[in-house]
Amino acid sequence: MYSKAILTLVVTFFLFFSAGAQSCTLDIGGKDIDLIVKVFQLNEAQVETMEKLRAELEITTKTVEDDIQKLFDQHPQSSPEQLTTLAEKYKVLQQKLVDASYDSDRKLLETFNERQYERYLSLCMEALLDPIRVAPVQMGGVVDPE
Repeated sequence: MYSKAILTLVVTFFLFFSAGAQSCTLDIGGKDIDLIVKVFQLNEAQVETMEKLRAELEITTKTVEDDIQKLFDQHPQSSPEQLTTLAEKYKVLQQKLVDASYDSDRKLLETFNERQYERYLSLCMEALLDPIRVAPVQMGGVVDPE
């Protein structure tokens, strides 16, 4: 049952494609964050951090999505050159979405202790994805309940 949850997490949350490389992201902006809380056994402070990051990401995402809609509504599209320019501008906006999601996930990962981060690395390796590299919080003699 636990392995099924991990497999679901890997398939659902860790497949996030960016230009060229496949990053192993948590997708804290996704719909089912309860699985992240359960798999990584987030403590109360980490859950609060995740909720704050989700709220910030939602604002950023909405702003960029509005910019994308404005681009499509207002940019000329009658020649191949105009369409190429539109595509280039759209790609920049798409990258802003990817970067914002990546940054949010990185900030949450920075709150992980060694065990949580090792679990993250293990799941990334299973999924053959590139992990986000951070320095986990040192537990300093505190036993991490598992």
